[in-house]
Amino acid sequence: MFQRFELAQLPVSPWRNGGGATREVARHPQGAAADGFEWRVSVADIGADGPFSAYPGIDRSITLLEGAGVRMRSADGTLDHLLDVALRPFAFAGEHAIDATLLGGPSRDFNVMTRRGRWRAEARVLHGQAVLAPAPAGVLFAAGGDWRVQCDAGQALLRAGAGVVWRAAAGAIHATPLGGEGGLIAVRLLEAGATAVAPDA
Repeated sequence: MFQRFELAQLPVSPWRNGGGATREVARHPQGAAADGFEWRVSVADIGADGPFSAYPGIDRSITLLEGAGVRMRSADGTLDHLLDVALRPFAFAGEHAIDATLLGGPSRDFNVMTRRGRWRAEARVLHGQAVLAPAPAGVLFAAGGDWRVQCDAGQALLRAGAGVVWRAAAGAIHATPLGGEGGLIAVRLLEAGATAVAPDA
């Protein structure tokens, strides 16, 4: 049920512009081309000022993990956002041509992308015990501290930098902090138009 990953063990893909690198956590369908995914989750290390790639038809969410953060500005002036508070997801449309300016050294960010009209993502950060409503797919990532996550189909113990992916319909998932500082990034991936379920506890 849960597919475990360790961030430090994921392959690193340097950006063509040399300004950073990406570690891909998961994509759907598995093996889809770079522009053919329905959803994609990754962690990016930004080492220099520069543009974000545009993704027409894609909805995005970015969460600061480490570093002072970045200023995100679109060329047309419709978006100007300071991503400078850790573990606070920020959603934006992939069509934006964005320039990122580092606020004080390298930045590490957690990214979620979903194809509009096909999938949608609900990204939140847990700091205490919680129950996540069922979802057909999703990702949990321990940004800090130790966590236990469990559902009817299995459980996993996560230390900082570890996470799990699920790709089949799951029941409610229980998340419990076991100690340490930080939070658990919880991403529920839902098919667009899916009937709403009971809210998370």
